[in-house]
Amino acid sequence: MTPIDNQVRIAAAQTPVFWEDIDGALAYARDVIGEAHDAGAALLCFPEGFLQGYLVAPELARRAALDLGSSAFADVVGQLPEAGPMLVLGMIEAEGERLYNTAVVLEGRRLIGRYRKTHLLKSEAVFSPGDDCPVFEAGGLRFGINICFDTNFPEAAQKVAEQGASLLVCPANNMLPRAIAVEWKDRHNLVRGDRCRETGLWCLSADVTGERGDRVAWGPTALLDAQGEVVAQLPLDAPGLLVCEVPVGRQG
Repeated sequence: MTPIDNQVRIAAAQTPVFWEDIDGALAYARDVIGEAHDAGAALLCFPEGFLQGYLVAPELARRAALDLGSSAFADVVGQLPEAGPMLVLGMIEAEGERLYNTAVVLEGRRLIGRYRKTHLLKSEAVFSPGDDCPVFEAGGLRFGINICFDTNFPEAAQKVAEQGASLLVCPANNMLPRAIAVEWKDRHNLVRGDRCRETGLWCLSADVTGERGDRVAWGPTALLDAQGEVVAQLPLDAPGLLVCEVPVGRQG
């Protein structure tokens, strides 16, 4: 491998779950964005479903969903800091009668684009699958997005790599029944590592942490290199901000 000297600083937030509490999520996000900005990060990723909560019950998801062209969404974006890194932020999106599990890309209170989760779990029947795979750029770093379960499918990461990206950003929400959480505690990074080795992409994940009823979330929020090795990772059982550096271009 040929080393690349040009690096960019990126960040991922491991957060509590904000269940139907947009105001709470925004207050938390403002603090984290400020911290990432102070650290010099060009890109900051939040977990899947961060804004409204990971809501899959139809009545809850529909009530919480936001149309990206609506005044309600504009009000949300207007409450975020104007200065700071480019954001990848998980939310529930409405477009007409359809709902999507979406990660929006924001910069300076502007909507740059969005990625809709393509591969859906059976429990996510309330959502429609996305059908495109856009690539974005922050600080010279080209990146694409896979949301959580997407990373189980090699073609999802391959579509990102084929567009010249060097980083795969993965908003995730692994709040699971405790027995399943224990089983998967050390497996999430193994799956993501396979995608890195197959494509040559680095991978940055942002996940939730904490407990809710009989469910527990242990992340991981981590950075994996192009060989699928964990470069940096937050402790599994507490909120935090992971700040790290990655090469701007592909290695090879």
